[in-house]
Amino acid sequence: MKTWLKTALFAATLSIATAPSAFAQNPTVGGAAMPSNRNIVENALNSPIHTTLVAAVKAAGLVDTLSGAGPFTVFAPTNQAFDRLPAGTVETLLQPGNKDMLVKVLTAHVVAGDMTGGQILGKAMANGGSYKMKTVSGDTITAVPDGRGLALIDESGSKAVVTIADVDQSNGVIHVINNVLVPQ
Repeated sequence: MKTWLKTALFAATLSIATAPSAFAQNPTVGGAAMPSNRNIVENALNSPIHTTLVAAVKAAGLVDTLSGAGPFTVFAPTNQAFDRLPAGTVETLLQPGNKDMLVKVLTAHVVAGDMTGGQILGKAMANGGSYKMKTVSGDTITAVPDGRGLALIDESGSKAVVTIADVDQSNGVIHVINNVLVPQ
């Protein structure tokens, strides 16, 4: 079978398998329900594995933005992802004098639009195995297949794996990731 046909069939199968169903329930995150009628910030506040991210969003002054109409695709690092950063990094970023740097880091995890994991992976497969996305910060992250899932590579070459995909929000979608993406 020709490569383009294999890619098209794979993407179509993945799209069907990951398409939202009228009867499907949103995945839980950290054991917390994520009602799809709530916005990104409202659901993030309920997630016990995103307390560091929520504190950072508040410190950066991005609550109103991420509560807005969007739509946004957010790649949300867990507390453990922030813990993997060098000692003192989070504390330094949260200082008021570093707000611009914090905004840049956080917006490097946000892409305009509402893209499911299947859509992103399908675009990567249709493009030879990678799909570049421009983030709100102006940086580029590259989506690549990873085993049976999806990974993101930042401009410095660091990799984050999507551990929970397609958490629908009223103003977009959240994909939980296991590492912090670092902008240039």
